[in-house]
Amino acid sequence: MIEKESFLNALKTRILLFDGAMGTEIQKYDPTPEDFPNNQDGFNDGLILTHPDWIKQIHRNYLDAGADCIETNSFGSNKIKLDEYGFGDQTIDFNKKIALLASEVCAEYSDTTRFVIGSMGPTGYLPSSDDPDLGQIPLDTIREAFELQAEGLILGGVDALLIETSQDILEVKLVIEACHNAMSKTGKKVAIISNTTLDQYGKMLLGTNIQSAYTTVSDMGIDVFGLNCSTGPIEMNPSVQWLDEQNEHNLLVVPNAGMPENQGGQAVYKMTPEKMADALGDFLNQYNKVRIIGGCCGTNPEHIKSLRRIIDEKAGSIKG
Repeated sequence: MIEKESFLNALKTRILLFDGAMGTEIQKYDPTPEDFPNNQDGFNDGLILTHPDWIKQIHRNYLDAGADCIETNSFGSNKIKLDEYGFGDQTIDFNKKIALLASEVCAEYSDTTRFVIGSMGPTGYLPSSDDPDLGQIPLDTIREAFELQAEGLILGGVDALLIETSQDILEVKLVIEACHNAMSKTGKKVAIISNTTLDQYGKMLLGTNIQSAYTTVSDMGIDVFGLNCSTGPIEMNPSVQWLDEQNEHNLLVVPNAGMPENQGGQAVYKMTPEKMADALGDFLNQYNKVRIIGGCCGTNPEHIKSLRRIIDEKAGSIKG
């Protein structure tokens, strides 16, 4: 049996393409409360128990569109979040199931190596904040919540752990520590991707700028630093430029399909697949350290198909 190429080795030789949004793809199934565990409407991660076939098909749709990497449907599966739905005591097994499902789908594709990325979204708390509702939670509680999640994802076979849509740099530090702890516990090393989420002015929710965010975590044993969500690619450009100038870590850029527009109380994203591909293609041409691109909110398999095309077209001119 040929040994699978490692995620980090692949990153050295080619640009890797992540998938797109999960939540909006789930909505295409028009779910009702009865579709979720214990009728808990909106418990998307819980579909691993009630509709794993939906999640498998969404993964397949992105792989068919050309994604090299699929994110596990575990964005809200740290222990703190799972406690809200009554599954906190099953955090390890819950995440293991989710990762195994994604691994099974990737195994269906033998044309090229596909990678499973363990998605780890925020707790909803802001440990740096003075707000009594958002900030007053023991740091050990946050760290443990993510350590259990990371352990399950690793046991389920992920190739990398992705800390994403991060609002508070202190929480990011705690998640990175949790990932290292989980690797020590399982005896298995996987890549760590540390993302932050910036507004259109280049700041995190509590005002941290890209320079401070990067400096805080860059020496913590991460393999990739990235930006995801909140804005489209255009708004990310100044921050990506600064990160590229540091010439240190490989970079991930996973924007939304433009800035959201409010239509009837709903966030609507209007950047077309072609425009998004052009914008991220420019990043690949301008910034040597950008090695991963993909889509966040408002993106679908058509966006990923366009990104695949732009990567393939530019493959000859991009430094490997």
